[in-house]
Amino acid sequence: MALPTYIDLTVIGSGPHALTLVTHLLQKKKSMRRRFLVFDPSGVWMDRWHHQFAALEIPHLRSPAVHQPDPDPHALRTFAESRRNELFAPYDLPGTRLFQDFCQSVISKWELEDCVYPAQVMAIKALERRNAGFSLDLSNGQTIIARRVAIASGGGMPNFPDWVGQIPDNYPGDRLLHSNYVDLRRLQLQGERVLIVGGGLTSGHLAVGAIQRGAKVLLVSRRSVYQKLFDADPGWLGPKYLKDFWTEPDWLARWEMIQQARNGGSMTPEMLTQLRRLERDGKIDFYERCQVSQARWKEDRWHVCCDNSAVHECINREPIDRIWLATGSQLDALQQPLLQDVLDRYPTKMAKGLPVVDEYLRWQGCELFIMGGLAALQVGPTARNLSGARAASDRIVPALTKASLALNS
Repeated sequence: MALPTYIDLTVIGSGPHALTLVTHLLQKKKSMRRRFLVFDPSGVWMDRWHHQFAALEIPHLRSPAVHQPDPDPHALRTFAESRRNELFAPYDLPGTRLFQDFCQSVISKWELEDCVYPAQVMAIKALERRNAGFSLDLSNGQTIIARRVAIASGGGMPNFPDWVGQIPDNYPGDRLLHSNYVDLRRLQLQGERVLIVGGGLTSGHLAVGAIQRGAKVLLVSRRSVYQKLFDADPGWLGPKYLKDFWTEPDWLARWEMIQQARNGGSMTPEMLTQLRRLERDGKIDFYERCQVSQARWKEDRWHVCCDNSAVHECINREPIDRIWLATGSQLDALQQPLLQDVLDRYPTKMAKGLPVVDEYLRWQGCELFIMGGLAALQVGPTARNLSGARAASDRIVPALTKASLALNS
């Protein structure tokens, strides 16, 4: 694919948010077809998404079938008519393979196969003249000028607990990993003891995968592991809860509402039932309301202390072969390398690392749009989910297709 010197719109990232934005954009304005490019190092749609689901052997999505990238909310159910056994209870949760095949059908339907350019955007630089656009530096050394930019790449950085930074760098790199970098398919764990830190659904998938490979799992969570069908109550998908959220003028108060709605990591009832059964079989031990305070690599094993060692020994005497951190991601625009130049040129208000953007999810003063968790102050607690991709697209697309909504030069 030849890289043009100028493009109307660049979309950074090729995951479900990017795919949702592009299909909704083309539905509203077909003439945009040759006027945008998507950038991702893989050069294909959904590469990171599919890799993560395969690496953690996730059997099905947590979101119901109605949440998917096509503008037609019934498209996935229609696609699955001959594959009903791949929609899981409750609420028709799509199987991983079904969702992958469906997304490929969406890409074909909207003729998007050749829209992803195989390069990573390394820097976004606002051009000198106000609202003249952006210069994007690419990983292959090239640059492209874009009138408008949409960041749909997730925006989260792996979250590492403080104690990780205090570990001497004397351990094999594969023996302490964030969940983003664990690939169960490559592992043989017979007879090993794996410590998993975190009480969310990702830790559940890691635990099941490790046990299936012959490991004994120790799962440490800072509070009691609890069950919840979805990341956030379905009331957050509509006006039931969002009405009060949108009328709240205090951005920090909105941030607090988001935290309360998501309430940290949780497991589905199905997953927690499976893990409790494995606990009865002696294959996993839960250490709840407990946090790691220190870890040291010594004699080919991890020696780990918990924060309550004066009260109980807990994991202190457990020899551990691997530590996996299912500790989520940090969303902080101030720490995003891509946004540094934009922040310098167009400073904006922040609430705990989340930028205050306008109703079209547009950065204050320029034609830069954001999706995913970084857009949560406008979209709400489900901003990073598949439903959030649609909600974000509904806001961004009008600003991309109506000249009256463009910023004045």
